[in-house]
Order: sequence, then structure tokens, then C-alpha cells
Amino acid sequence: MTKVYEDFDQETLDNEYLISRTVPSLEPFIADYGKFSAEGRDNLDCRVDVSCGDHPDQLLDIFPAKGKDGKAAPVFIFIHGGYWRMLSHRESSFMAENMVANGIAVIAVNYSLAPDASIDTIVQQCREAVAWTWRNAADFGADPDRIFVGGSSAGGHLTGMMVAGGWHDAFGVPSDVIKGAVPLSGLHDLEPLRHSCINEWAKLDEVSARRNSPVHHLPDAGCPLILSYGASETPEFKRQSALLADAWRANGWQADIFEHPDRNHFDIVFDLRDFDSLLGRKVRDMIG
Repeated sequence: MTKVYEDFDQETLDNEYLISRTVPSLEPFIADYGKFSAEGRDNLDCRVDVSCGDHPDQLLDIFPAKGKDGKAAPVFIFIHGGYWRMLSHRESSFMAENMVANGIAVIAVNYSLAPDASIDTIVQQCREAVAWTWRNAADFGADPDRIFVGGSSAGGHLTGMMVAGGWHDAFGVPSDVIKGAVPLSGLHDLEPLRHSCINEWAKLDEVSARRNSPVHHLPDAGCPLILSYGASETPEFKRQSALLADAWRANGWQADIFEHPDRNHFDIVFDLRDFDSLLGRKVRDMIG
């Protein structure tokens, strides 16, 4: 069969990146994202739909927390997945109750969706959310010098682009604005995706794929990373996480990467709801 990317034919490459095929149905996971997020909004102090940019889609749900020992709280910014084309901040605060109880403020980020929005636009909007958080953290009792970012799948890719280098001056933030990151099941080299069926909505060309690939835009100094993926994920998704971890380690920076034996691509994020879980313990220790 005709090769479309390295040793992959079209069907094989598509199957590697159609990650929804690794579970019987997406619906139970999406329902739980929404259920647990709604519980957080109902049970916690929450500032909903806070604007962080010029576009009406640029919204944040903010969950303030009381920091430990009288100090301002660290902030965990979560960027949702959905292959850049689905979900929202409304399904992205499922970890808020756990984190706020542990003295960590949470921000769930909304962004415009593909194909109406380009990957360039989505990355820019997420960077604007980070910059807004840094400028306004004190207004909700948080510490602008302790900002952490995480996300899953497309949100893992966007997390990678938040810790990439070269963007900070244009957004008026320090190069070390992010103190640690948790890209879960992320996509860090978009070149294979532009040859796959995912490009029907990602609409990448060679230049934009490279421009939006974290492995091609390493910072001068990398913050600590925790990377993970579910045991049942495809070899390509696992390789994508390893790409960023290897690039980080090659520069002497800290990158903890592991396959989660008890999670899949869609439920690995639920470890963020429990700091006694495998991933949760690592995130708690990183944030402090």
C-alpha cells in the first residue's frame, strides 16, 4: 500500500490518531467531565465566564483557593482536549474540588474551536489565558509566580505550546511564567497529523504543523514536566509523549514520563481529582 508518512499507509496512520477507537464509546467520559465540572461550580466559589481576550470564546472559569500557611495559592490552569474541535471550559473543572481543598486555585480555559479557528489561533488564545492569569492572579488570591498548566490530548499539545519558547515577550510575561506542566497524552510533533484524517479539521500545512509543534520550539530553560498516557493508547500517541520527554531530558531538564496501567486516553485526567492516585501524587508533589 502507498506510504503517506514514513512507514504508514493512510489507513494505518488514521487508526493511530483516531484515538476514540481505543474505547467502546466517548459518551460516558464526556458525561463525567460535565458532571464533575458542574459539581465543582455548584460547590465552590467560582467566577464563571471571565473574559481573558478580545474574542467572545476566550473565557475562564476561576476557582479561587485559600493558600497554605497564609500564602497566596498556586494556580493550576487546565486546557481541555477534544482534538481542537469539541468540548469547552464547562467540561474542564472536574479536578477543582480536589485541588481547591488542597490549597490550589484552578482555572478552566475556553478557546475557539477548529475548523473555524486555526491551530495558530487556538495556541494564541491559550497563551493569552496564561498571560491574563499572570497579570490578574492576585485579584483572586493566587500567586503569579506559581502558575502550573496541564491538559489532555489536544490540551496536552496546547500545554506543550505553553511551555515552548519564543512567545513570552510578545505577551508581556516572563519566560519562566509557567513553573511546571502536565501534558497528558499530548501531541508534540504535528507533522504526522497533517497527513492523517485529523487534518480535515486541523487544516495544517508543513509550515503551520512545524510552527505548532512543541518539540521544535524548546525554551531556553524547561520547567518540570509530568507526562503520562493510558496503557491502551496507540503506539503513536505514546511516541508523541516520549518525543517531548526525550527532548526535555536531552537538555538536562526534568521530565517524568510513565504509562498509566489503570487508565485510558479519556479517563487518565480523573487522577487529577484524587491526590492519592498514581498521577495525582506526582502533580501534588510538583505543585507543592
